Amino acid sequence: MTSPTTLHWPPDLLRAGDLTRVALDELLRLAGAMKADRTGWNAALGGASLACLYEVPTTRAGLSAQAAAHRLGMEPITVRPDDLSRGGESYEDAARILSGYAAAILVRDLPDRTLAAMAGAATIPVINARSPDHHPCQALADLFTLRERFLQLEGLTVAYVGPADNLARSLLTLGAMAGIDVRIAAPDDFAPQPEDLVAAEVLGDLHGGHVSLTDDPIQAVEGADAVATGPWPQPVDPVERARLHERLRPYRITPPLLARAKPTAVFLHELPARREEEVAEAVFDGPHSVVWQQAANRLPAEQAVIHAMATQQEGEHGH
Repeated sequence: MTSPTTLHWPPDLLRAGDLTRVALDELLRLAGAMKADRTGWNAALGGASLACLYEVPTTRAGLSAQAAAHRLGMEPITVRPDDLSRGGESYEDAARILSGYAAAILVRDLPDRTLAAMAGAATIPVINARSPDHHPCQALADLFTLRERFLQLEGLTVAYVGPADNLARSLLTLGAMAGIDVRIAAPDDFAPQPEDLVAAEVLGDLHGGHVSLTDDPIQAVEGADAVATGPWPQPVDPVERARLHERLRPYRITPPLLARAKPTAVFLHELPARREEEVAEAVFDGPHSVVWQQAANRLPAEQAVIHAMATQQEGEHGH
């Protein structure tokens, strides 16, 4: 298999805004090709390693990245922050060391400031699998899932309902870039930051997308092609948690709310899901749900990202 030919790959993928529309389109195309031919890329990066740095233990997300690396012929090597702290090394020094061993570094759950510092020190691409502020790989998998279902992205309407987390921020960016009408329904204190909305509006103006913010879930879901949500915050104190979830109850995805969307609408959830909390069981396990297809698509989406970033021409990576 040949590598992507776009000239628009960023040195690192830390946030959705690092991509251009050309790069986004090519990643979606590449993910489709890799999903259709699961063994055709086994020698693409044979002999290379993918350094996987996880702040917290992970199963589902870690498995998708490791499986993606294996399908490219790579050896995934898991590194825990504890392994670094025992040696007294900073994250920047760890990035410099890993740059000599691996073709790319995939990082999950580190603070965004630390992630940026690692990317600044590394001489190989750094890929953000998830951070507190950004979730670009999941957003890419979600767009890939929508394109599989609707065959195109331009002109679709996607409603994200609930506290606007890292995925909502990434969906705003990639959705506007892809020509989607992205609607966020969230309480005022859980809404995206104004700068995120402004940046997405600029992308929408360039590429035919549109973004909007409301505190009314019905307004956001009305006539939508897809309704998405994610797990609600879980304060440690049970009283505080109960109080918060009672406030968020109007944002729970129920059959009556989903019925306000188009009859052909699909339901998306980034997982892990808490049935009967942020989503009714009848929705999560119902006929409109594509959550398992969405979860499976993390693999080809991450495979495309890893391949694209790790096969950049020598000397292209820089800061």
